[in-house]
Amino acid sequence: MTDSAGGARLDQPVLGPVPDLTERGGLLGRSARLVVLVVVGVVVAVAMAGWGYVMMSARGNPQALSQVITFELGGPGSITITFQVSKPEDRAAVCRLRAMDTRQAEVGAKDVTIPVGASTVQLTERLRTSAPAASGHVQYCYLVQ
Repeated sequence: MTDSAGGARLDQPVLGPVPDLTERGGLLGRSARLVVLVVVGVVVAVAMAGWGYVMMSARGNPQALSQVITFELGGPGSITITFQVSKPEDRAAVCRLRAMDTRQAEVGAKDVTIPVGASTVQLTERLRTSAPAASGHVQYCYLVQ
């Protein structure tokens, strides 16, 4: 069967005959498939290890743990955050407090130093904000030498 324009047959593939893949064992041989799978596995393992390192680094030093107890909105220009920090008694820590608006944009921030002494400390800090805040939290805490 031919079409009217050029005489090509319509019952054959346009790009040529389809190869019989059962004779060769697929497009790749068995050893080539194994190499490809090993390379993909190694790439995935390295990517997962890198991602794990990034996530651990972004969390800060896990030896200084913090928890927000309460926050109170102080009008359009301030917020008061009460938080607790647990750390070794013989180390000081620095915590970063953040005030966020309804769109999760930072409208205020403050670094607070927790001195050497008690291992669990509860503090109340007032932050000035550039716009009305909707929430307050401790972004991170880390130990200092």
